[in-house]
Amino acid sequence: MKKDSIVTAEIELLTAIRNSDIAVLDKTLHDDLLFNMPDGQTITKEFDLNSYRSGKMKVHSLEASDQIINVIHDSAVVTVTVSLKGTYDNNPINGVFKYIRVWKKIDDDLKVIAGSCVQLA
Repeated sequence: MKKDSIVTAEIELLTAIRNSDIAVLDKTLHDDLLFNMPDGQTITKEFDLNSYRSGKMKVHSLEASDQIINVIHDSAVVTVTVSLKGTYDNNPINGVFKYIRVWKKIDDDLKVIAGSCVQLA
């Protein structure tokens, strides 16, 4: 696995999040994904997709910076800082978040298998 392919996959993922592109999210997120939210809740792929499908999650702007990628065999660990503005269930989201995502090559596809995010002060 090459770092370039992870950079591309991250851009595609963040673009899909920004655009609420369920088809790309469905393809990119592993069926058994577990993701820890800033409030401590652990969500699944289906929960995440449903939040976009239902219109509960709306992203108005998203900017990524400070990306670090470590490739480990057929996996990669990515940390990235994201400035995010939007709403969830009509509640405003406006902050800077630090994400960690684990990508794994499965067959010929890159999938997000795990992740977590915390809100920075």
